[in-house]
Amino acid sequence: GIVLVAINPYGQLPIYEQDVIYAYSGQNMGDMDPHIFAVAEEAYKQMARDEKNQSIIVSGESGAGKTVSAKYTMRFFATVGGSASETNIEAKVLASSPIMEAIGNAKTTRNDNSSRFGKYIQIGFDKRYHIIGANMRTYLLEKSRVVFQAEDERNYHIFYQLCASASLPEFKDLGLSK
Repeated sequence: GIVLVAINPYGQLPIYEQDVIYAYSGQNMGDMDPHIFAVAEEAYKQMARDEKNQSIIVSGESGAGKTVSAKYTMRFFATVGGSASETNIEAKVLASSPIMEAIGNAKTTRNDNSSRFGKYIQIGFDKRYHIIGANMRTYLLEKSRVVFQAEDERNYHIFYQLCASASLPEFKDLGLSK
């Protein structure tokens, strides 16, 4: 399949805006510069043409921008499918609850809020290729972080949040001791 190597600039660039989505929509792979929208367009076209499921794998080191790339891909699908104004799917799918982040995120040397698990996001489309729903599953929680952290790293956020809240009245209801 197609491979795109992207580098996280650690800052906002004007290459992910609506006009860029429309520029890549309907284009053939290779007609324009390499871009996450080109990969998304190719998957979208193949889904519509072949009526088969497509996969986009986003991989990289901590802080590489995987979650951001997934957000841009979903924004592309919602926009070209005409459902962006109807669903705001990007926000709905990726808005992890505070509990989810507390249990699955930790401080690393590259990222203060690094997700320590993988995400599998499945997006459903209707016959008009509009997004009708999505679900996100998590996997491969990095269990070793519970008992060991490298220098300048932290355990999962939940442990620090529990310690900070030990004096609150609600803490008793958790059945935990100091």
